[in-house]
Amino acid sequence: MKIKNLLGAAAIIVATTFTSVNANAVTCPTGSKRAEASSLAGCNIVEDDSLVPTLQRIIEVIIGLLGLIAVIFIILGAVTFVTSSGDPGKVKKAKDTILYGVIGVVVALLAYAIVNFVLSSVFSSSPTGGGSPSPVPTPTKTV
Repeated sequence: MKIKNLLGAAAIIVATTFTSVNANAVTCPTGSKRAEASSLAGCNIVEDDSLVPTLQRIIEVIIGLLGLIAVIFIILGAVTFVTSSGDPGKVKKAKDTILYGVIGVVVALLAYAIVNFVLSSVFSSSPTGGGSPSPVPTPTKTV
């Protein structure tokens, strides 16, 4: 009975906390990028509707999910390794699972780096398409 009362009281406190906050009464600090934001978190977020940031977000989410799956495989391989009780078949399976998980993490990191490099090279604002190296200044002799 006491647990039900505590849970009920907690639910009431949480409900009144979230309903008593006025969502329209947001005042962004001075110097914010968006003074008309509907939340305090959105005061410094500049909305960019171009293709490149949208592609980057989609690719970051996909690669992040692949990395998360690889880490889960590493954890599952470690659990299998610990619970193998010395069985050679289970130990080999666990080692292979950990190895494949590590390979998956490396592939996800490399994919992230390659995709960001390609997107920044292809969609740069430079008319030549890429960042051309700046000229090296010639040293001057002082006498």
